[in-house]
Amino acid sequence: MADSSQTTIRRQGQYMGGTEHGGDRQFVNALARGLDILRCFQPGKSHLTNAELSRETGFPKPTVSRLTYTLCKLGYLEYSENLGKYGLASGVLSLGYSLLANMDVRNMARSYMQELAEYSSLSVSLGVRDRLDMIYVETCRGSSRVTLRLDVGSRIPVATTSMGKAMICGISQHERSAVLQDIQKTDPDNWPRIQRDIDEALDMYTKQGFCINQGEWQPEIHAVGVPLRTVHGDKQMALNCGGPAYLLSRSRLENDLGPRLAELVRDVESRIGLA
Repeated sequence: MADSSQTTIRRQGQYMGGTEHGGDRQFVNALARGLDILRCFQPGKSHLTNAELSRETGFPKPTVSRLTYTLCKLGYLEYSENLGKYGLASGVLSLGYSLLANMDVRNMARSYMQELAEYSSLSVSLGVRDRLDMIYVETCRGSSRVTLRLDVGSRIPVATTSMGKAMICGISQHERSAVLQDIQKTDPDNWPRIQRDIDEALDMYTKQGFCINQGEWQPEIHAVGVPLRTVHGDKQMALNCGGPAYLLSRSRLENDLGPRLAELVRDVESRIGLA
């Protein structure tokens, strides 16, 4: 399981929409708060009460009640009388499906990802940044039963995973500074360690074209990550290849899987016309 510091990073980094733009007259706080309500529903949190949503977001309970009522009316939430809780409705599914359907890079990368997954007997996944999380938008597994069980839609933290650190390596200096500032703000106590690990990832990516993770997120998981460019340049994406730590020595990550994942990314970028 992820440690408590990473839970803090993910929660605080996730619900800044309604509080961080008070001076921007173009920013609609009510809309941002409604979207933040929807963000609360994640794997393992499929149904939540207004009180739980209030704790997750920090919004007053009367505000949450109005937001959940409105979202139910619009078809994005539904209320379960049996549970006494709210859950996501089909309106959210239609939005998510439209996004995935229009994300051509998934289709272009899938065969390469599956080939590496079979070779390594591990999981290979593609993710895109959402604030201080990476969200899986595609994942392939090898034939081995011993693989990570993270599916499309799963969230992992930017700060301490190979995929997240690879994304940081791939974005512009300006964007990177903003992301690092948010990470520092949400977890000041652990920031020195996180900053050191990210600096090491940046150095490794500069020299070798990939970065690795050896238990910084979860002690039993090791992985390698590489950033991925897209045609539009507005998707902050990365790929990873990972699995149980006992299968992934540093030597295997650096000398085998890292170079193979970097080659995979070059192949995908070539297919979308970026090579």
